[in-house]
Amino acid sequence: MYLEIITPDKKVFEGEVAGAKFPGTQGSFEVLNNHAPIISTLENGEIRVTTSAGQQFFQVDGGVVEVLNNKIIVLAESITA
Repeated sequence: MYLEIITPDKKVFEGEVAGAKFPGTQGSFEVLNNHAPIISTLENGEIRVTTSAGQQFFQVDGGVVEVLNNKIIVLAESITA
């Protein structure tokens, strides 16, 4: 599954992931391979990305996530790693 995390300033993360957990405005949720298509707003919180090298964490200050055909795109207000 391919993930991109983008802010207005730069691309924060780009690459293959096994899964990702997001702080949705209606509650946190996790996206794994072959997830159903979804668009969700994000609240302030932590994005957990699981790659073959381990886990990475990003603090997000709101945004939107779209999942479609094993590609995840996160448009974030701002990110701190």
